[in-house]
Amino acid sequence: MLRNARHTKILELIEEKEIETQEELCEELANAHFNVTQATVSRDVRELRLFKVAGTQKRYRYAAIGKNEGELSDKMRSLFQACLESIQAVGNIVVIKTMNGNGANAGVVIDRLNYAEVAGSIAGDDTVFTVCQSPEAAQEVMERLTRIARI
Repeated sequence: MLRNARHTKILELIEEKEIETQEELCEELANAHFNVTQATVSRDVRELRLFKVAGTQKRYRYAAIGKNEGELSDKMRSLFQACLESIQAVGNIVVIKTMNGNGANAGVVIDRLNYAEVAGSIAGDDTVFTVCQSPEAAQEVMERLTRIARI
């Protein structure tokens, strides 16, 4: 029960505030009467699949993808749309080009979409390779990602 309440509070905190480090998250949780260690917060970050995006007040901040599997939050959709430069299918691979430093963020979004046609993805600095089951599946994934990205 405590873990679920803590996870809910973490998601609320990162939605309300720009939290850049696990130490900051520990402090915010302590202020909300959750006595946790940095190791616990580290585990929570991993379990919640939090990742860092560019902040407006701080260099980076934690962010989360929407709860429903295969569904993106408005923030994640906006991030995906803002960082994408191009998407193309090459055989059974979808090549996603992003702005510098955004490959990993795009990869997280693609993984979170949990498309059945996708065998896996590899993300670099500005490119994501998404391996699909067939060239036809790659074409379908490319079209769906293009609709999300509106490019």
